[in-house]
Amino acid sequence: MKKLLSVMMVMAFALSMLAGCGGGATESTGAGSADAGSVFRIGAIGPATGAAAIYGSAVKNGAQIAIDEINENGGINGAQIEYNFQDDVHDAEKSKNAYNTLKDWGMQMLLGTVTTTPCLSVAPLAVQDNTFMITPSASSPDVLVGPNVFQVCFTDPNQGSKSAEYIAENKLATKIGIIYNSADVYSTGIKDKFVEEAKAKGLEIVSDEAFTEDSKTDFTTQLKAAQDGGAELVFLPIYYQEASIILKQAKKDMGYSPIFFGVDGMDGILTVENFDTSLAEGVMLLTPFAADSDDEAVQSFVQKYQEQYGDVPNQFAADAYDGIYAIKEAAEKAGVTPDMSAQEICDAMVAVMPEINIKGLTGGDEGLQWSDTGEVNKQPKAVVIKDGKYESME
Repeated sequence: MKKLLSVMMVMAFALSMLAGCGGGATESTGAGSADAGSVFRIGAIGPATGAAAIYGSAVKNGAQIAIDEINENGGINGAQIEYNFQDDVHDAEKSKNAYNTLKDWGMQMLLGTVTTTPCLSVAPLAVQDNTFMITPSASSPDVLVGPNVFQVCFTDPNQGSKSAEYIAENKLATKIGIIYNSADVYSTGIKDKFVEEAKAKGLEIVSDEAFTEDSKTDFTTQLKAAQDGGAELVFLPIYYQEASIILKQAKKDMGYSPIFFGVDGMDGILTVENFDTSLAEGVMLLTPFAADSDDEAVQSFVQKYQEQYGDVPNQFAADAYDGIYAIKEAAEKAGVTPDMSAQEICDAMVAVMPEINIKGLTGGDEGLQWSDTGEVNKQPKAVVIKDGKYESME
């Protein structure tokens, strides 16, 4: 009887262990399953699957490279980093679930979320819990809902104004058409500021056409309005999936080939499945990162990324890399240790964020600095697609 009971207890224990190991999109890397208090636990949230996976995967990979470097060089204040990335499929409710999963895991800082709509749902949770949060790529100013939320990317208004400035200063065109997603806060935020700055710079908006999530497969009406208005340049403050359709319908179906000018959501257009990349030839966009830069840090990152993931990193990967180094810089300046609570770490890091400056991959000559509002200050770069690659523009 004693032997039978012993066997049953062992079997029950084994089954409980299997149940505990199951499920979810949890991926933990870095220092392994170290005890809480001996490592810093950094969580991340973004779309590793689904239509926006190119953004989330880039963030996941870029952050991993930074964490590996930091761990190899002694960690943060002598402690290693454990990294846990959760897939939210670019869905607000799933993003909140991912946040709670990371919270249960013992997350002390959050890199995320990747896209704006999920970030709008998660940021209030981080504020409520007083957890340090820095998003690499959620660009709406509306995500900055508390003193503990920061951005690595440009805000939407900043992208809009900088795009108009660049077009005017470089005399790319005087008549502008716009196609934007009226159902998307990212797209409308950029578009509104672009229109304001374009008018201030003397540019003529000859068409200003919207689409919605229900009508993003046929852009003939919007393109015809731009063509009839004589638009020499069409501004696209949208994501690359819709932009790829617009380029095909304009150039192949209508024979209309103005300059197409986008922002960071355009990054990824060369990876669209079954897309003829020759249609993207000459497309311009503003981005904080150019993989062909001769900067030594950029080239080192690009080489590591290609070796590990077999692809050229985009700006989302670079922003994530910089986000991790911003966490490191703030944590070291604040003198935090992994045995502190997430709330204690947050208070200490928030206090020093306006004082830090990292050169990073996306900061240009002046580096990245943060305001009290959480917004980043850094230099944009312009790139053009040439021979199927991004090339920096002077």
